[in-house]
Amino acid sequence: MRRCNEEVAGLLQEYADLIAITGGDAFKVRVYEKAARSVGGYGRDIDGMDAAELRAIPNVGESIAAKIEEYLRTGSIHRLEELRTKIPAGVRMLTTIPTLGPKKAMLLYQERGIDSIEKLEDAIRAGDLRGLHGFGPKTEENLLHGIEVMRKTGSRVHIGTAMAVAEEIVPALSAVPGCERCAYAGSLRRMKDTIGDVDVLATAKDPAALMAAFTTLPYVTEVIAHGDTKSSVRTTAGLQVDLRVVPRDSWGAALQYFTGSKAHNIRTREIAVHRKLKLSEYGVFDVATGEKITSADEAEVYGMLGLPWIEPTLREDTGEIEAALAGQLPKVVTLADIRGDLHTHTDLTDGLAPLEEMIEAAAARGYAYYAVTDHAPNLFMQRMTDEKALAQRERLRRLGAARHGMTLLHGCELNICPEGEVDWPPEFLAGFDLCVASVHSHFTQPPEEMTRRLIRACENPYVKIIGHPTARIIGRREPVDADWTRVFDACVRTGTALEIDSFPDRLDLPSDLVRRAADMGVLFSIDSDAHAVPHLDVMRYGVGTAQRGWLTPDRVINTWPLDRLREFLRPG
Repeated sequence: MRRCNEEVAGLLQEYADLIAITGGDAFKVRVYEKAARSVGGYGRDIDGMDAAELRAIPNVGESIAAKIEEYLRTGSIHRLEELRTKIPAGVRMLTTIPTLGPKKAMLLYQERGIDSIEKLEDAIRAGDLRGLHGFGPKTEENLLHGIEVMRKTGSRVHIGTAMAVAEEIVPALSAVPGCERCAYAGSLRRMKDTIGDVDVLATAKDPAALMAAFTTLPYVTEVIAHGDTKSSVRTTAGLQVDLRVVPRDSWGAALQYFTGSKAHNIRTREIAVHRKLKLSEYGVFDVATGEKITSADEAEVYGMLGLPWIEPTLREDTGEIEAALAGQLPKVVTLADIRGDLHTHTDLTDGLAPLEEMIEAAAARGYAYYAVTDHAPNLFMQRMTDEKALAQRERLRRLGAARHGMTLLHGCELNICPEGEVDWPPEFLAGFDLCVASVHSHFTQPPEEMTRRLIRACENPYVKIIGHPTARIIGRREPVDADWTRVFDACVRTGTALEIDSFPDRLDLPSDLVRRAADMGVLFSIDSDAHAVPHLDVMRYGVGTAQRGWLTPDRVINTWPLDRLREFLRPG
């Protein structure tokens, strides 16, 4: 499941939310929010740390360290439990609605008795909020939109949450005596943005023993179903996990079937019928004789259909069958192709780790190059200045001179302002190795204005990458509305790459737009947007999104050798 760090970070954030809801000191709220971010992004696992080690974490003082110690020792935080009793759980849930803060959530409860998202929606539509301070027509419109955004993801979770669950369960089951094979399948294997539940497949000499081990895992909170070959549980992350134990000689067919998608499987079964075969989760069968032809190996299953093995991330019936039949499947980019990360942050702005730690962690990944791109000054809360940027550049130069095997690049993440201008003038931007430019505000501009804004950023000769282009946050903020065809044309014309931001709640540019842009000749950069050492690991989710967009390595600038990359980054 999640590292202890994430569990504690969640509790500290909840503590901050409850302080805010109950009208507590705003400074204290910010202290706990900062501590939550620091603990969640800390490079070491805090489980087993003593008080001194906990206090060494940035933004963790004596009082917060004591609460963390209490949780590590007892499994709960007494003060948090006390606060929970004062606030209905539904009020806390209200604060998950985009644009609805804790104070307004508490006001809704105190003045209108609203303690659920459903009651809030009903009250808005019935006009029951009229006259309530701070809830005018525009606020009501924003709240309804926020509820709609939340419902689009429903009970689905970000891929990072689902992957953490799968990568805990699969090794645990693989270690059970008699387990022969175990893997996750479903939409997680296809690397979809959000996951409804996790499908796990296994073969075992003793299926009953594997089922017993599965249903008694320490992070299982509910056993939904318990059978001889299939069981379902709910975990502490709130995610349903289904385990199926299949016969050894059905492994390949089952893996193909339960990976999906449904539309892809319909197409493969149709092909089987035309070849006088039957395809199911049990194997490929000769219709005339009923004989099982193959099923143990997934590639052989595809082979019997006259198809090459198809990458799981492509299995959505969006042309992959036709491409496979024509011998034109793309050789999609892989994590092994990535030579460097071109969008990362340090504690100079809103990152959690110092420059040296981020560099060491990047070097450990075997990168050929690594860019530090802290925020520029127009994002005022980050307190960046010309002097800080120049001092960081000098530190990078010194560190780069002492390091062998990885080239350090000094960059910045600029803000694309409402009219398309960016933070620094050309003469200052000329000193950076690269500039990423991103939308960080004014997300609801009309489409024509947003389109002009993005195109103008592309036309800046120093901007070589547009960061998280749609600015979406999955389940929290809708993508900006722009004429993407015109934006993609501008990228090709100006030689500007579009980023695939790998953070699990962004995955931006989304895969459907990646494919459209790639077809038009746009280049891409797959980046972590890391704000802490553990965040460097999210690169694989961006690669998965790129694969879903049929992206090949030659279209990704950070798969290129350094000399070719530097040539691309040169202002022009």
